[in-house]
Amino acid sequence: MHITLLTMGKTDVSWVAEGLKMYASRLVHYVPFSINEIPSLKGTGSLSADQLKTREAAVLLKAVKPSDTVILLDEHGEEYTSVGFADRLQRWLSAGKNLVFVIGGAFGFAPEVYARADGKLSLSKMTASHQLVRTIFAEQLYRAFTILKGEPYHNE
Repeated sequence: MHITLLTMGKTDVSWVAEGLKMYASRLVHYVPFSINEIPSLKGTGSLSADQLKTREAAVLLKAVKPSDTVILLDEHGEEYTSVGFADRLQRWLSAGKNLVFVIGGAFGFAPEVYARADGKLSLSKMTASHQLVRTIFAEQLYRAFTILKGEPYHNE
């Protein structure tokens, strides 16, 4: 069982990268965890949003295996409390498959990525930067593991 955070584009915001690195270092105490940042595509300036999403989809879909459970971080996904997310994470982990959480580019996902997904997760009804979401999600993932282990990080 391995968890991957798959992102479209690398972050160029240093404090976002530092936060992500901090939570990634904490997560490896609970589960094998990695971050796969796919570099932004080149020569896309003249593409429409839909064309760009289609090009990104090809790269994202190459990065997942048929056996992976793929969960998209998407504004139309399921919303959970932190405890609810911990419970949902436990059920995904119990399936014994590798989990890949995917953060798309600035315009979201193409239909073929939605078709491949096993689920969608929303962190909030509000929209956040696709770069900032990396750190927010990593913190929530870390929080979920501390909840599952009964560790004193989450206060309720």
